[in-house]
Amino acid sequence: MRLDVPTLFMMTVAVTFTVGVLFLLSWSQTRRERALAIWGVAHLIGAVASLMLALRGQIPDSLSIGLANALMIGAYGLIWSGVRAFERRPPHLRWAVAGGAAWLAACLVPAFYDAIGPRIVFASTVAGYYCASGAVTIWRGRQEALVSRYPAVVLLTTYAALYWMRIPLTLTLPIPASIGSESPWFAILCFSGTLFSVAIAFVFMALTKERAEREQRLAAETDPLTGIANRRALVARAEKHLAAAPAALLLFDLDHFKAVNDRYGHAIGDAVLAAFCQIAAPLLPAGAVFGRMGGEEFACLLPRLDEGDAALAAERVRAAVALFGHPDFPDLRMRVSIGAAAESQIGGSLDYLLRQADDALYRAKNAGRDRVVIGPRRGVRDRAVAG
Repeated sequence: MRLDVPTLFMMTVAVTFTVGVLFLLSWSQTRRERALAIWGVAHLIGAVASLMLALRGQIPDSLSIGLANALMIGAYGLIWSGVRAFERRPPHLRWAVAGGAAWLAACLVPAFYDAIGPRIVFASTVAGYYCASGAVTIWRGRQEALVSRYPAVVLLTTYAALYWMRIPLTLTLPIPASIGSESPWFAILCFSGTLFSVAIAFVFMALTKERAEREQRLAAETDPLTGIANRRALVARAEKHLAAAPAALLLFDLDHFKAVNDRYGHAIGDAVLAAFCQIAAPLLPAGAVFGRMGGEEFACLLPRLDEGDAALAAERVRAAVALFGHPDFPDLRMRVSIGAAAESQIGGSLDYLLRQADDALYRAKNAGRDRVVIGPRRGVRDRAVAG
């Protein structure tokens, strides 16, 4: 089947332009994600470049060869720049347009401008580099779990490989002295360009949507004052861990916290709560589920630990909290009472752990506060140990 090249080019122009508009419309609704704006501008520039390439032979070569390819290379540079912006890195817009500027400079050399082979090698090298760099940037940001991240890496890597494949083909196969709009190379170029524009639009839009949903979910699960999990998130994560393994639970209660609020004000009280989390979180074992239950009470589930190991972790936190001091209020001190309990069964009950840890916490306060008390484990005779 013979493809009509001018029609394919017009389709490429229309699709690329539409994708650019859609990116800009999405950015207008989410101004914080400036990558959308950069990608939108990149596709609009790509549409203009495609139109100028389609008019080769009808407009001066300085436009259809020189300027058109410079714009196309610049469009790929902006796609790379948008990827960097998406990953919260400096977009490096100067480097994004450097490839197109280098193309224009090279076109001033007659030996380069009049030879198709060097032009193909140059454009393919730079465009492929931008695509490959974008793939590497997205891959490096994989600690942010976004499902569409991997299709984006595959897509950009594949397009980079297709560009770089042109280099050995150009160097080994004979090429005509000139390439007109009827060349099959043009058909392949515009067809693959159309597919790339559509695919990259779907993938990049999905990435931004997934990030927005993830941020909303994290915000809904995070205590805004302390930055740790709120009660709902803590319960959900704890129940998930308990379904898979035994665990221990720590309940923390800041001693005489109401007196801190009454004497120093709620702003200082809030600072004390935040400071407690900053002290405690790094001292808890890896995999711990730490969250705020409400007020000055916090909880931490410790998967696969018994009450002895849990008590050791609790004592590290208690001792570190006792060293707290406020630079503006030398007499302000922070103390914490901790109740610990353990569940030795897989599929254990969080309610059981909460009751036992709360009972241990109650005994810690009655015994003079600023201590760790261990509650009973299911199937073991109740006992209490002061920290």
